[in-house]
Amino acid sequence: MFSLVSWLPALPGLAWGWALLDALLQGLVGACAVSVLCSLLKVYLYIQCLNNPERQAEKEAIQAQRWVLEPLHVVVLTGVLALVGSRVAALVVLEFSLRAVSTVLSLSKGAHSNQLYLLCQYSLGCGVSCSLSFLLEGAPHRTCNLVLAAGLAGLLATYARRLAHHICTLYELHSRARYCGVCILLLATGHGIPRLLRNALAITFAVADLAAVALINQDFLSTAEAVRFWTPLTICYTLLVIYMQEEPRQSTGGQPVYQTVLVRMGGLFILLLTVGRWTDVLHVLVSLLGELWCLLHAGVMLEACRQQ
Repeated sequence: MFSLVSWLPALPGLAWGWALLDALLQGLVGACAVSVLCSLLKVYLYIQCLNNPERQAEKEAIQAQRWVLEPLHVVVLTGVLALVGSRVAALVVLEFSLRAVSTVLSLSKGAHSNQLYLLCQYSLGCGVSCSLSFLLEGAPHRTCNLVLAAGLAGLLATYARRLAHHICTLYELHSRARYCGVCILLLATGHGIPRLLRNALAITFAVADLAAVALINQDFLSTAEAVRFWTPLTICYTLLVIYMQEEPRQSTGGQPVYQTVLVRMGGLFILLLTVGRWTDVLHVLVSLLGELWCLLHAGVMLEACRQQ
């Protein structure tokens, strides 16, 4: 392997261009991770709806989703993740991790929340981007490594999307006729998809949390500065978690999902107005757009999860 930068003259414009390319590649890997998550969850929800005669309308809604919009979703999410700085991305990761732990602890024994998997889409993209930024910091062949990571992530996302399209199109026929090996495998083991996603997300966010804390602490020159930042952040996140635990009990339907996004990003916006930088404020607004885009894209699956 070699570094392409070493063959080019050391010009400021080129350095900025390589930084932009690295940001786009990190965003692409994060967007592909989100695409894999959505595809696998779509497979699981379609099979569950197909096996329940009372949920045929939801099955048809999942089946009717336009597949040509999937590449557009990846492109838009890549741009959003590339624009968001590592500092705000790290804060988004830490906020979701705290919220996820609180949600899991509040669930009854043996229960799981498929809706939580959909709500973590944007946070997953930020987590993957943060992890790559931290793990490849100072690497001599950073761009080449990101190209390889983006290629592998794109390959996985493509196969996952093809799997979801195959299942939504032919699973009903193949599972009855015992014709397709993939459909037969999912017929026997499809119920284990949530467990697979839970384990994969737990590992991903564990690495992302460590990377997020390290990236945030890099900006502090002393312990006093770190305390002045982490103290209001901890209080803000604690209040947000308490609010989001109570809100679903008081409301019904899909509106609370968008309300909690506005409340979370609003709280982070106000916090960074006091202890952050002006670029952080802009990145929070970009993050709000990313969260809303992911929720709109997964609207049909969110409704299926609520009905389940």
